[in-house]
Amino acid sequence: MLSNNKFIYLALLILISANLFVWREAAFGENKNLELYFLDVGQGDSELIDLGSVEILVDGGKDAKVLSELGRALSPGDRYIDLVIATHPDFDHFGGLIDVLKNYEVGMVITNGRRGVADAYSDFERVIAEKEIPVTQVYAGDQIQFGETVLKVLWPTKTAVAGKKVNESGIVFMLENNGPPGRASLRALYTADIGFETEQKLVKQYDLSAQILKVGHHGSKYSTDKNFLAEVNPAISIIEVGKNSYGHPTEAVLGRLASIGAQVFRTDQNGVLKLEFNGESLRVWD
Repeated sequence: MLSNNKFIYLALLILISANLFVWREAAFGENKNLELYFLDVGQGDSELIDLGSVEILVDGGKDAKVLSELGRALSPGDRYIDLVIATHPDFDHFGGLIDVLKNYEVGMVITNGRRGVADAYSDFERVIAEKEIPVTQVYAGDQIQFGETVLKVLWPTKTAVAGKKVNESGIVFMLENNGPPGRASLRALYTADIGFETEQKLVKQYDLSAQILKVGHHGSKYSTDKNFLAEVNPAISIIEVGKNSYGHPTEAVLGRLASIGAQVFRTDQNGVLKLEFNGESLRVWD
């Protein structure tokens, strides 16, 4: 029996709808290490995954600051982003994507299927329509793959998307980079703005162990539960945060991260974070 889950093969294959695929030629240059960027966009989230020939942008913060961050991370003259993922329709995650879509060519936009209530979300949808960018939704069980790297979508379910809690409907995925036998592998967990409720569901369903954790909801006290952290057990944790009135990141979360011995980086203190994986070791640049 065929599964209903989507498998999106990047660079060689772009998913347009559940049943229609178009091919495009990939410009393969020399091999490049996997690079993970956690961009400094203030109080918001934005991450860039650079696979060498393919670039994936996850969220865009709340304003055009993401453009200057992308300008520093991408090669000069690179105005194409293969995939943009809007994890959920909170303004501090999708707002900057409006500027990205206006200034870059984008191969596809992925959302969780939930419409935002802010006026700016209509602008987001309008730019997508005007530029005729393909849009699809992903849910738990879907996968996005390019070469040795796969993004395994762990959350949301369609039930979560239909629920009242926007933060608990965010796209959560595990990035896995697996080379040939004898080579090290890398796992990085991206958690959008989920809180305790979703974390505990994930603990019961998946192997969450990962070397890298994108800390949920900017370090809110309602995220990053100790049981969840025990399952992930990250060596490196990144908190994307800026000046705010919420107390992010909270002392409670910083304490829980310290208790497991995780090395913590914060975009408000360290600026943009770049993690580079060469198949044998992981290097952090700040």
